[in-house]
Amino acid sequence: MDTLKIIGYDDWFLDQIDVDKIAVHKVARVIAVHKDSYVVTDGSIEAFAECSGNLLYTVGSPSDMPTTGDWVYADFYDDESHAIIHGVIARKTILKRKKAGKLVDFQLIAANIDVAFIVQSVDYNLNLRRLERYLVMVNESKITPVILLSKCDLISQDQVDKIQEDISCISPETNIVPFSNLSGENIDTIRSSLLPGQTYCLLGSSGVGKTTLLNSILGTEQFETQSVSKKESKGKHTTTRRELILLGNGALLIDTPGMRELGNISVDAGINETFSEISKLSQQCRFSNCSHINEKGCAVLTAVKNGELEKLRYKNYLKMKKESAFNEMSYSEKKKKDKDFGKLIKSTLKSKKKRYH
Repeated sequence: MDTLKIIGYDDWFLDQIDVDKIAVHKVARVIAVHKDSYVVTDGSIEAFAECSGNLLYTVGSPSDMPTTGDWVYADFYDDESHAIIHGVIARKTILKRKKAGKLVDFQLIAANIDVAFIVQSVDYNLNLRRLERYLVMVNESKITPVILLSKCDLISQDQVDKIQEDISCISPETNIVPFSNLSGENIDTIRSSLLPGQTYCLLGSSGVGKTTLLNSILGTEQFETQSVSKKESKGKHTTTRRELILLGNGALLIDTPGMRELGNISVDAGINETFSEISKLSQQCRFSNCSHINEKGCAVLTAVKNGELEKLRYKNYLKMKKESAFNEMSYSEKKKKDKDFGKLIKSTLKSKKKRYH
């Protein structure tokens, strides 16, 4: 139990335990995912792992599969160098997005995260609309967001202050920390905010300095990065998987690959929290089912017209609402088709069995 506490196990997870499963399996945590295989640890040893056939057969969707940060029931074999995962323990939080491309399904990013560091570069790459998408994803998961502004050595302090002011307008309750991997500004502040037993993750586009920040926090070039492209002002790092790292002070940190697409499925709670001022305004609309597009008596449209609500922010809100609803409908249809197909397979197998007996 003591070794599990070192890697983030607490009373919340203890309350989720299935007593029948814990009687025959160990508790372990997933610290890395490689396509169809995993690396798990019990706090003292690490082992490559795979899912049991029964787990693969019984999962309802890809989102039920283990991901980095998950707590699982596992058995260790071959001098504890190999493990079989038999189940996933209930998650405190789950960070996910729509899979990139046309396929409408969830992609798991990490589980049981306490704080998400959203890293944004202050060069021309900074985009408030994309930042809103990150906030929706994090808020939907009930994870505490912290915004880290990288490359602050490239611009003046007045410019940094203006960026912080703009971000505070869209997310007034969120802590914002400007930093520089080059000069070391505020690296100690970020490092000291990491608490033992808590799990953090780094989110952001490729080239914003996530992996370099991780190396700065560690105080060593442990993780490989590539040089910055002068043409695009983008760093090309080599993070291709999500890996849970135990820091020297006992905090746990996950670096994640850069995300080009941030599609959303079923994120009403995240949208309402991220755009809380619009949610409050909507309560003053004449119609309770107001779409905030062209209805008379719409408090949201009035606020846009009067300049109380930024037009670009309003448009991004509508765009994400529409996208989320469309993806949710498509996902529900996909799940129904998958379920019907599963029933057909089982029915076919059953009829074949009767035929041969």
